[in-house]
Amino acid sequence: MLSKLKFILSNHDRRYIYGLLLLSLFVSLIELIGISAIAPFMAVASDFNLIEEKPYFSLPYTFLGFHSPRDFVIFFGMTLLVFYVIRSLVNLIYQHLLARFTFGRYYLIVGRLFRNYLGLNYEEFITKNTSYLTKTITTEAHNFTILLAAALFMTSEVFVVLLIYSTLLFVNFKITLGLTLMLAFFGFLMARIITLKIKHQGREKEAHQKGFFETLSSSFGNYKIIKLQSDDSAILQTFSQSLWGYSLANIKNQTFFHIPRLLLEAIGFCMMIAVVLYLFIKDPNNVTSYLPLLSMYVLALYRLLPSINRILDSYNKIIFNFRSLEIIYQDLTTKIKDLGNENVHFKEKITLKNLHFNYQEKPILQGINLTIQKGEKVAFIGESGSGKSTLVDVMIGLLNPKRGEILVDGIKINTNNLKSWRAKVGYIPQNVYLFAGSVAENVAFGRDFDAEKMIAVLKSANIYDFLMQKEGLDTQVGDGGIALSGGQKQRIAIARALYGDPEILVLDEATSALDAQVEAKIMEEIYKIAKHKTLFIIAHRLSTITNCDSIYKMQNGTLSLVAHKDIF
Repeated sequence: MLSKLKFILSNHDRRYIYGLLLLSLFVSLIELIGISAIAPFMAVASDFNLIEEKPYFSLPYTFLGFHSPRDFVIFFGMTLLVFYVIRSLVNLIYQHLLARFTFGRYYLIVGRLFRNYLGLNYEEFITKNTSYLTKTITTEAHNFTILLAAALFMTSEVFVVLLIYSTLLFVNFKITLGLTLMLAFFGFLMARIITLKIKHQGREKEAHQKGFFETLSSSFGNYKIIKLQSDDSAILQTFSQSLWGYSLANIKNQTFFHIPRLLLEAIGFCMMIAVVLYLFIKDPNNVTSYLPLLSMYVLALYRLLPSINRILDSYNKIIFNFRSLEIIYQDLTTKIKDLGNENVHFKEKITLKNLHFNYQEKPILQGINLTIQKGEKVAFIGESGSGKSTLVDVMIGLLNPKRGEILVDGIKINTNNLKSWRAKVGYIPQNVYLFAGSVAENVAFGRDFDAEKMIAVLKSANIYDFLMQKEGLDTQVGDGGIALSGGQKQRIAIARALYGDPEILVLDEATSALDAQVEAKIMEEIYKIAKHKTLFIIAHRLSTITNCDSIYKMQNGTLSLVAHKDIF
């Protein structure tokens, strides 16, 4: 656990923790003084003669110039009142700094996770479940902050317990040792029984929560299909099972959390009563002389029992949320490739040399050799699953070839210039994802807003006039682009691709979901837009590639040139 925490937390975080630990030690000392001062105060308040008999009373009495024991006791009491106010303020400051640190880590850890997910290789990303990524960012990161807060809080309470316990040992070794043995016995039983159950419930919670998010993601992503099926009982049942499993794990966990506190309170007060009875039986005529000692033990137990309970509670929280630490550590240790900033210029041609690619040991591309001239319009056809999209993804730098080279004007594409190469590509997918927002926000897609460029690309995509009949660039598209037709969504996707002023346009079966008439019109517009650009078309319908300069067929991992006359 410590090694994982050390990796997740930065050097600055660790220095902050050391500061918190020092402050918690100071708080513990204050707690010890507060408890230790009660017995002397009770003693001197009940017997003024102690001022002369005990040096720790006589020295301050003489040094401060008191003339009356009554005034000394009043001063002692007022000093304790001020001390307890300061004690509360110090504790409040410590709790604020603790909360600020632990929950401030949520911001930093979520940021690191999101950067790591965005930095994943495309090949690795497509193997991930997006509901898992969402769950990790939204839930596991929060659970980690709970674990971190519990670990720090437990450490501070351990300091308190050790200091108070050491003082009790010094005051009365036998009574303290007897109390310790009893508490240790019950603590061991709770650790063996309760902690194991809480750890099990933590794993149950994570498993059910995973199913919970997966059901939500798949249901909302296939909402239209669900409505058409007119039977959502199976989905509701699956969701209900995951939800109830998650809820039940939390119910059991919260119940188990209260057992240590209730049991410790019962044990502690029973032991305190047992001590009183022991002293009464041992020396029934001198019970009053034990009043300061009893007062100290009562106050010490009153302070110790909540601390021990908080230690157990914090420990159980750590166990319950330990899976979150493992998940975050695993995802943060995923290696992200750092891409260089070397520029690559595309003025003449793209050359593929003996290109190979496997997907999970299955060969997809086998020795592809191809040369594409700048400005050429190239189509890739073939059966579904033949590797058309994979080939283009490798060409544009989304996937890394297992063997072979991609050369642009004789320069090999590698991690040093991959960022520059990708920036030259505009991608128009088959399934366009538009988020709830304006047309301008969807086209810019996180890039700097340029009004002139925005209008120009919307005009090129032939959707500007339609938008002017509505709210212009501020027209809302709705979640998933639900406020637009299929053709309008596709034109937004074209505008988005053009906004980066790409040298290469990629159409990945981009118009296959449209009817023939709309498709023909959009393809005509695309050919006009791409007049001076290189165009890659992954074709679904042959009617979309009639104006291509070259047509290649993918079959059995190999590529062959097809003559127009053999297709049309």
